Amino acid sequence: MPNDPPIYVEHLCKYYSVHQKEPGLVGSLKSFVWRKYRDVKAVDDVSFTIDAGEIVGFLGPNGAGKTTTLKVLSGLLYPTRGIARVLGFIPSERRPEFLRQITLVMGQKQQLSWDLPALETFLVNAAIYEIPDDAFKKRLDELTELLDLGPLLKKQVRKLSLGERMKCELAAALLHQPQVLFLDEPTIGLDVTMQTKIRQFIREYNARYGATILLTSHYMADVTALCRRVIVIDHGKLLYDGDLHTLAEKIAPHKLIRVELAQPLNGQRLEDYGEVLSAREQRAELLVPRDTTPDVAARLLAQLPVADVTIEEPPIEDVITRVFEQAARVRAERGEREEDEDDDE
Repeated sequence: MPNDPPIYVEHLCKYYSVHQKEPGLVGSLKSFVWRKYRDVKAVDDVSFTIDAGEIVGFLGPNGAGKTTTLKVLSGLLYPTRGIARVLGFIPSERRPEFLRQITLVMGQKQQLSWDLPALETFLVNAAIYEIPDDAFKKRLDELTELLDLGPLLKKQVRKLSLGERMKCELAAALLHQPQVLFLDEPTIGLDVTMQTKIRQFIREYNARYGATILLTSHYMADVTALCRRVIVIDHGKLLYDGDLHTLAEKIAPHKLIRVELAQPLNGQRLEDYGEVLSAREQRAELLVPRDTTPDVAARLLAQLPVADVTIEEPPIEDVITRVFEQAARVRAERGEREEDEDDDE
């Protein structure tokens, strides 16, 4: 549709029928004549839209449906039902005009030829996407500058480090200058320095080309550094879609107060102010109920020799963990109700 945002998803579902085999030889023989199947709802009635130029974090535990959603949006999988449109195209149709404008980067997969220099793969991609020579040279120069690829282009891929290879993977995926990027764990396995460089590159690419980016990562530092908005799913269900910091305010019942004292305490108990997470020398961290934080901070300043105090939201990892714990409790309660209803019948 002409007025659609770059990524439009409505009531998207992707179900699999999975064969269940009993263990042992008897189970193998049974499976020849009578197979049991169960439906796995990898994505279950998910809806969201992403506007042009947004970088959105797509979060969830292993098996939540993140990668399945990205594969549907990039055209690798057909949805069971629902609507998915990217740049106005239906991804599963795999039209050339669509493929020239998107890319999917998976941190655990590679497209580079193992025994050839990365530059050889770049030339192959240029031929596949029909990139003119002058445009190819210009884009390669830009990516080489952004990712510091100069020393790597002519080295055999098998001789590159993981971080160097990931930079080349990103360059290969972006040579055709896509407008929509699906990034699935782009920093997995990288050291802290290389993770920072990859984040800087993603931010720069977004700013330079106005690209729309959907990012999955188990490293919350990727999300907090790049994304103001997050979409959270679990067991294929959408749990949250909105501002990352608003999620912390809604879910986390506590705030973190860090205190640095000018001198050691003289018989006063930090436990009187909140839950003590750590106390070492003249520094302490307290977990305080969100609604009492201003009062507790005022008492600390009035009653203790405070040299410095900061009030922070809890780590986003803790917030996301609470989201999943709440979802698990809801699923358990729903399961108990269904069992009770079956017993009544």
